[in-house]
Amino acid sequence: MVDAADRFWLGTRKGLFRVDRGGGGWTVGEPAFPGQAVSMVLPDPRGGALYAALALGHFGVKLHRSDDGGRSWTELPAPAYPAADGGDGPSLELIWSLEAAGPDRPGELWAGTIPGGLFHSADRGLSWTLNRALWDRPERAEWFGGGYDHAGIHSVSVDPRDSRRVAVAVSCGGVWLTEDGGASWEPRTRGMVAGYAPPERREDPVMQDPHRMVRCAAAPDVFWVQHHSGIFRSADGAASWTMHEPRGPGSFGFAVAVHPRDPDTAWFAPALADEVRMPRDGRLVVTRTRDGGRSFEVLDRGLPAPPAYDLVYRHGLEVAPDGRTLAMASTTGGLWVSEDGGERWTAVPARLPPVACLRFG
Repeated sequence: MVDAADRFWLGTRKGLFRVDRGGGGWTVGEPAFPGQAVSMVLPDPRGGALYAALALGHFGVKLHRSDDGGRSWTELPAPAYPAADGGDGPSLELIWSLEAAGPDRPGELWAGTIPGGLFHSADRGLSWTLNRALWDRPERAEWFGGGYDHAGIHSVSVDPRDSRRVAVAVSCGGVWLTEDGGASWEPRTRGMVAGYAPPERREDPVMQDPHRMVRCAAAPDVFWVQHHSGIFRSADGAASWTMHEPRGPGSFGFAVAVHPRDPDTAWFAPALADEVRMPRDGRLVVTRTRDGGRSFEVLDRGLPAPPAYDLVYRHGLEVAPDGRTLAMASTTGGLWVSEDGGERWTAVPARLPPVACLRFG
C-alpha cells in the first residue's frame, strides 16, 4: 500500500495528474481526463476511492469515481439544484470542494459548489441532496462572489471526532457551522474583519471573504483561515477568531495548510492583494508560523529566484499526514515539494497546465 506522503494528485486545467515519490525523486504520470479541467480531487482515506470533479464549461459539471487508484473511472451524477418555483433551479457551475465524513459515516460525502450550495451524499456519490437548512438561510441572499460571479463554498471541514459537526467557508459569505449533521447552521465569524467593506459592515458575517479554511486533525478545535483581509486563527472551534499579520511578504493570499499534529504550525503562500494577485517584488515564498501566529518565517530555499510571478490558488498548498512533506503548485503550472516542513523546496521537473487543486493520498 502506498504511504499517503508518497503520492499526491493535481487537478489542472488539462487533466488529473498523479505524482509519486520514488528513489530518484518525484515523477508526474500521464493525465486522466486529458484536456479536461479538473476542479477538485478527493482521495477518500476510508476505503481508497478516488473522486474527481470536472468543469467542462458548455458541457457542464461532471463527477467521476475510481476504485482502483485511477486506472478506471465510473461517472457519477453531479449534484443538481432542485427546481425553483415556476421554473428551473440554478445551474451548477463548479464543484469547489469535496470532503469525506469520518469512519463513523462510511460512504458519506460533502460537496461545496458554486453557486453557494452544500450537497450531501450518503452512498459514495451515487446520489446528492442539497442541504436546504443552509441554502434557505436568509443571510444567503447577501452572499456574493469573490473571484467568481456567484458565491461559492470552497472549504468543508468535518470534525474527526464527530461527523455531525461540519464547518464550511464561503467566498463571500463567511464561516458557518453545524453540530447536528446539517439540520441547522450558525455563522461563526466573531473577530473577523472585512477591510474592503463599509465601516459599519466590516464585522458583518456575510461580508467576510475567507479564501481557504483548514483544521488541525489532532486538535480539531483549531482552525486557520486565509482571509482576503489577512490571516485568522481560532482555537475554540470557530467561536472566535484572532487576526495575525506577518511582515515582509504580507498577509494576503489564498492557500493555507496546517500541521496535522501541531495546531500552532501553519504554512501560507502570500501575494499582493486585490487586482494585483502576484508575489510581492516577483519573489515566490512560503511563510510559516510555528507559534500560533505570533511570528512568521519566510521560506524560499529552492523556490525560483525573482522574477517569479506564480500565484498559488486556494487548494494549491497541502501538507501530508507525516507533517513534513509539503507540495505546492501554481496557476502557471509550477510544482514544488518540500520534505522537511518547508525549509527546502525542490522543483518537480514538469511543465504543467494551471493547477486548481492538490491532494495527498
